Amino acid sequence: MDMETVNETVEKVDQGLEEIGLGGVSDNIKEILNLKEYMAGQIPAIVGFGLKVVLAIIVFFVGRKLIRWAVKLMKRSMERARLDEGVVQFACSAGKAVLYTMLIFNIAVSLGVTESSVAALLGTAGVAIGLALQGGLANLAGGVLLLVFKPFVVGDYIIQNQQNGCEGTVARIEMCYTTLLSIDNKKIVVPNGTLSNSTIINVTAKETRKLEIKVGISYESNIQKAKEILEKILLEDPDTQGDRSEMVVFVDQLADSAVIMGLRVWVPTDSYWPVKWRLNQKIKEEFDAQGIVIPYNQMDIYVHHKDQT
Repeated sequence: MDMETVNETVEKVDQGLEEIGLGGVSDNIKEILNLKEYMAGQIPAIVGFGLKVVLAIIVFFVGRKLIRWAVKLMKRSMERARLDEGVVQFACSAGKAVLYTMLIFNIAVSLGVTESSVAALLGTAGVAIGLALQGGLANLAGGVLLLVFKPFVVGDYIIQNQQNGCEGTVARIEMCYTTLLSIDNKKIVVPNGTLSNSTIINVTAKETRKLEIKVGISYESNIQKAKEILEKILLEDPDTQGDRSEMVVFVDQLADSAVIMGLRVWVPTDSYWPVKWRLNQKIKEEFDAQGIVIPYNQMDIYVHHKDQT
């Protein structure tokens, strides 16, 4: 039935309704019929847009898998080239962000958004995001500085030497954050901007470290004998580095309650703490066996009695 026939039918119905006092109902009928005709005309466009949305979702999930594959391939290639692990992590993180941006851009274009509109939107959004996320950009720049100057690499043990600082083994260096693992395996995430603007102590940067131990002996003990004991302990330990000339035993201080003896020796960085703990125990055992007294803090009090006569 064409629209002319429908209109004629509606007019006849309208005349009949006016005769019985229900005029104006035909206007509502016409509006309903016009709406129905409009919706019928829009169905192809709605179906087409729905198909585009479904395809966009499929493209997104397929693209996400391809991005993961591409990032893994990039990581393997850089690892074969024996690049620093921190550089590999940073490059993979940055590459993933770029690929996801390209994927979303292409999906938006496929949905009917023009390239110029997307470019203008990205430009405006970039300015707004840049103003809102100045700290994030600082972290990104800090990550680049860390990779360029390499104050530390993945696997180093570092100490951030500032107020409320932290320390741990570097596990990951990413675009904006560096992840540390503490001695008790706590995960510490530090902004790269903070690290690049603070003093960093890299404990494991060198293969060897100088170990210093100080211990007090009583004033009655033989200083020369104590020095010989300490030298013997250093020479017999399997992890001390160098000959006798590089091992220093000295009298550090004449304190209130003890003579402070000290020693310095080079040890492997990886064995620093085990060597220190072992030497402390050995020193105590040898001093006890040789009669060298390690005193505790004490104070002598002399009482003078005044003659009452």
